[in-house]
Amino acid sequence: MTFPELYILRHGETEWNAEGRMQGALNSPLTQAGKQQARRQAEILQAIDLNGFQSFSSPQGRAFETAAIALTGTAAFVRTEDRLREIEVGEWSGKVRSTLAAPGEFADTPDGALELYERAPGGEGFAALEARCKSFLADLDGPAVLVTHGITSRMLRATVLGLGIPGLAEMPGGQGVVYHLKDGIQKRLT
Repeated sequence: MTFPELYILRHGETEWNAEGRMQGALNSPLTQAGKQQARRQAEILQAIDLNGFQSFSSPQGRAFETAAIALTGTAAFVRTEDRLREIEVGEWSGKVRSTLAAPGEFADTPDGALELYERAPGGEGFAALEARCKSFLADLDGPAVLVTHGITSRMLRATVLGLGIPGLAEMPGGQGVVYHLKDGIQKRLT
């Protein structure tokens, strides 16, 4: 399957990110560092011709706040899209990651152990996340800027690159960056 050209942004750092908490469907406000990261994303996007691009954001506060900052001056309006929300982590929402597993039980990633997102009691799991990401991507009818979350961003990018769930661990994370995907190639813009 081919996909339109995409720019994918993760929301800026939140208070809970700084504390190592699982957010899922819950929300915490952007930190000052998170707002600065969104301003940096705005600088990156302002140097790109986004004429003809649609803009979408997760409706969750941290992503929408990032979109409001990062897309100022480049998007006439931003549509909220529920399928861009973060993976649901059920009973682990709001809990500190380090308390959810024994030391060394999972491989560390910048976003915490990916396995935590798959194993969260009452959580969404990767298969359901992949299905909603595929559904969203299939509905896109042209190039777009997407403002989303850490795990959802990885799943979108893994899907576009044809890597699926096994490719999640290969996807770099990071806040304050923009990922450009075109013709099956991903570039990190900083």
